[in-house]
Amino acid sequence: MTVHDTARLLPAVPELRDHCRALAMLEAILSPPWENRYYSFDAHWSDTEEMASMSNGCGDEYAIVFSPNGAYVRGFAHESRMSPYADDAPWPGVLDDVPAAFRPCVDEPAFCDEDGMPVVTACLWREPADTAWRTGTAIEFPDSPDGDPDGAALLFPLLTDRGADAYRAFAEDYYDVPVAPDAVRHVLALRPLTSAVVSALNPDLGIAELTDDITSIGYPRASGEPAP
Repeated sequence: MTVHDTARLLPAVPELRDHCRALAMLEAILSPPWENRYYSFDAHWSDTEEMASMSNGCGDEYAIVFSPNGAYVRGFAHESRMSPYADDAPWPGVLDDVPAAFRPCVDEPAFCDEDGMPVVTACLWREPADTAWRTGTAIEFPDSPDGDPDGAALLFPLLTDRGADAYRAFAEDYYDVPVAPDAVRHVLALRPLTSAVVSALNPDLGIAELTDDITSIGYPRASGEPAP
């Protein structure tokens, strides 16, 4: 699998944004300490941008910037042969076709190392007029024993398979706890959050304790639920 396969499997930008918000809400419930979460979402990353992110704690990560220009996806798999640290430059073709609207994302300090080099092995983008996700067209992928030369399979599995079973399998493995399937389906459908759903996912957490996360993520909250 490569970023080209990922591009064919991603949904339109609004659906992807909603899915990323839902993933972040599930993570906030299952892992109250922010630093231990796998998926996050910042609805107020800048005045005009929102950002979804993933970090597995082992050096692999992605960031998705949602803006009026569309969406820009940057992924980095640290053990990939396409790592920019192999030749002190991004792999040829990965960033070459990024349109002007997203060049500020390429150079965004949060997505670069201390020397200003973009930290990326996989990149996708979609502007409002696009009918599909786009990637570099001239990428020559290296041979990869696991069939994942740019890390796309490692980085984006819950973006290409957005079903409740996929998230539940991930969460039960990662957090080593049973995860209620109906509650997962509720959140992935972006239905307003209720105390019952929170309790089903984490009986030690109350919805009032999630107020800051709900605001940061921009997730809908059911009316009548207790506030802090």
